[in-house]
Amino acid sequence: MYKRVRLKDTVEVPPRELANVTPELVKKLLQDKLEGRMDEDVGSVVSVVNVHDIGQGAVLPNRPGVYYEAEFDAVTFDPQMQEVVDGTVVETVEFGAFVGIGPVDGLLHVSQISNEYLAFDSENQRLASNESDRALGTDDAVRARIVTKSIDERNPRDSKIGLTAKQPGLGKHGWLEEDRRERQAQAGES
Repeated sequence: MYKRVRLKDTVEVPPRELANVTPELVKKLLQDKLEGRMDEDVGSVVSVVNVHDIGQGAVLPNRPGVYYEAEFDAVTFDPQMQEVVDGTVVETVEFGAFVGIGPVDGLLHVSQISNEYLAFDSENQRLASNESDRALGTDDAVRARIVTKSIDERNPRDSKIGLTAKQPGLGKHGWLEEDRRERQAQAGES
């Protein structure tokens, strides 16, 4: 999910900063350019952490700045297919729950939350079962598995990550704890 990777990219140093081309300046320019950007190969750039090498710089016709290629380390978030993730419900809607997993949200469709039928309770902004007293709402911690991933590099907000919580060991943390205690109680009775 989170990785530290070595990358190369080019930054434009504005004319007013040309006398002070330092790793700290290049790091700030890289942070402004890259942090929050999605890339199909490395995922979402969370943070630029170290600048290792700054090239000689190149001048382009009719451009005021100087362009430097830099080699640097970055922390990235790259969700993988079938990866199990922990997250927090950030919003519930009629068709499911949006779960914050790192810098992006995944959709836990209502059909992928539980084997019980869950109806949207608009008054309490949660998905609730009529069969049991289980409900899922904002700020609930969940464990899910990534089942679909569509990354949009141009518009990261349009990227889509689909989740499921229907397998054993997945679901709302509170439900998992209830199930564990129930199994322990049944084992104690045997």
